[in-house]
Amino acid sequence: MTILRNKKSLLCPNCRRLISRHERVCPYCGTSRPGSWWKNNRLTAGFGDENRIISLITYANVGMYILSLLLNPRSAGLAVNPFDFLSPSDRSLLILGSTGTVAIGQLHRWWTLLAANYLHGSLLHIAFNLIALRQIGPLVIREYGAYRMFVIYTLGGVAGFFLSFLAGIAFTIGASAAVCSLIGAMLFYGKSRGGTYGRNIYSQIGAWAISIFVFGLMVPGINNWGHGGGMAAGALLAFLLGYQERQRENISHKFLAIGCAALTAMILAWAALTGILYLLLA
Repeated sequence: MTILRNKKSLLCPNCRRLISRHERVCPYCGTSRPGSWWKNNRLTAGFGDENRIISLITYANVGMYILSLLLNPRSAGLAVNPFDFLSPSDRSLLILGSTGTVAIGQLHRWWTLLAANYLHGSLLHIAFNLIALRQIGPLVIREYGAYRMFVIYTLGGVAGFFLSFLAGIAFTIGASAAVCSLIGAMLFYGKSRGGTYGRNIYSQIGAWAISIFVFGLMVPGINNWGHGGGMAAGALLAFLLGYQERQRENISHKFLAIGCAALTAMILAWAALTGILYLLLA
């Protein structure tokens, strides 16, 4: 069915229902001033669709991974260890923003706390993290909204890597700290909400958290400090920001998400430009 809209109607930026542009409050979800320009511009439109925001995060990760391979592939062919298949070199990852005591303690590159969330060490590494993101991301968006999801993802990843820096981890990358922050947010949600649904969420996500830590103890090179820090930060951010059943997304959540998006775009652009210049001048 095709719905024709005129200049007097629009889709609510929160619940996506067709309403009058002049409504002071959305009659379906209660969003105030749904026709305001700042709720319907191109800058905020990307957060209105859960598939779009998850796709944008995915594209950023894949783009940075491809660039890291182009800079200096360590293992372009099939390696003996499947975890090393299509692995960029440590040098290319350091140029693009790997974090840890080397990048921060020696080079004072604090921006790597964010950039490292978009770098990966192999094809399996990025595949595992993006699969996990596509599993947990839609659930977090449903219960928190897309704006808060992206804030938790961004700040939780930064906090996870900051804790691993304090713990003395020299070199670390990957989206797992940010993904773990989403897991922490859902653990908080399940525990806070309670009831049958909340307990089921807490039980299921809790099993994920335990399996992640067990996997980290069994496989060398896993940054458990980053995972644990991400989960703790995700739970704290969830407590501070609230979830949909307690508090609908508001303008402060949207501006915070836009700030995180702008900062991420600037840092990744800087990292990519640095990498491209290195590639051209090498």
